[in-house]
Amino acid sequence: MTAVLTGALVLSALLTPASHAAGSGDTTITDVVVNGGAELALGPTAPKTFKVSVTAQDDSGIKEMKLRVSLPSYIYHSSDRGLSCVANSATTSTCTGSWTVDTSNFYGNGPADDHWFVNANATAKDGDWFDTDRAATFTVRRLARLTADAGPEPVGRKASLTVTGNLSRADWKTHKYGGYSGRPVNLQFRAAGTSTYKTVKTVTSGSGGAVKTTVRATADGYWRWAFAGNSTTSTARATGDYVDVR
Repeated sequence: MTAVLTGALVLSALLTPASHAAGSGDTTITDVVVNGGAELALGPTAPKTFKVSVTAQDDSGIKEMKLRVSLPSYIYHSSDRGLSCVANSATTSTCTGSWTVDTSNFYGNGPADDHWFVNANATAKDGDWFDTDRAATFTVRRLARLTADAGPEPVGRKASLTVTGNLSRADWKTHKYGGYSGRPVNLQFRAAGTSTYKTVKTVTSGSGGAVKTTVRATADGYWRWAFAGNSTTSTARATGDYVDVR
């Protein structure tokens, strides 16, 4: 089998109401998985490679598939390395490909606002076929980053502890990270010897993405900031900053 693509993340249901599809016979697309089902977020310049897997079915078996990914204004025509296809059964096959998106070629942040589409064409061994420009839709988000710094270190038990940080996200127009203000950011704590962070309070990021708050130090452990993400921007978690309470 040969190819023409691969994609990214956050899939809608297969064949949305606005889909444009045509075919002959009983060939169907039964599943699409982008980036392994994980969130897909791109930094300001670093190229990102990800995979798309499309599963098709026909009572005679699948002969070949062609795939591509598109934006409303742009089409990625080919997979970086072609397609790798596996017959799951006598009637069903899955094809997987990958390609690289380089945001240094972007001229703005529009791709984070647009829906991306997986286009798929499947041909069966008996000549049946199915073609759709929206086998699935997904979103590509701007990569967010968070820092955290807690002090003073060490700190007295029940003394005030100040935790600062900064929330930023990729800007595909300037090709740099920029502060992300006006967003809810959770302060989280993980006690020493445990594995789970718990949210202590929520603050709103200020000018340049700055976050700051004061808490009472009661136990040794790690402090971090966490951002839940939104429709255009990825989730982000700072590395925990360990504080010794004496």
